[in-house]
Amino acid sequence: MTTPLPDIDPALPATDPAAMNEFNRLLIDQFRACRGRLTGQLAGAPVLLLTTVGAKSGQAHTTPLGFVRDGRRYIVAASKAGALTNPDWCCNLFANPAATVETGTETFTAHSTIANGEERIRLFKLLAAQWPMQLGYQQKTTRRIPVVILERLR
Repeated sequence: MTTPLPDIDPALPATDPAAMNEFNRLLIDQFRACRGRLTGQLAGAPVLLLTTVGAKSGQAHTTPLGFVRDGRRYIVAASKAGALTNPDWCCNLFANPAATVETGTETFTAHSTIANGEERIRLFKLLAAQWPMQLGYQQKTTRRIPVVILERLR
């Protein structure tokens, strides 16, 4: 039996990175133990685990992310709760666009690209329909939040 996830304040990454890291660790453990079925405020939400290779460290880093599907593609936002900088996982993808995606029922290698122009606008609206806090995150920051497309390689 896994421990239920505590509720988390969406602003937590900006205010307490250590608490957010601990929450993410618990979420990753529960995700893997329960094949993607989460408890608490994320119960039933579409969440994936994204593993990237550190641009500086060369080490693997896993991050839980909310996503939406666009056909066969997985779409995520590099919002970092509206922080002024991109999340580390996004910087890692800029340096190396290959990643591993876990959906709970399967694990696969993916290639990432950053959406631009009209496609970015369409995909951001799709994300915001599932994850409304993304609109507030975009308003909170001066950077244009990257919308990342993850496409299965195998």
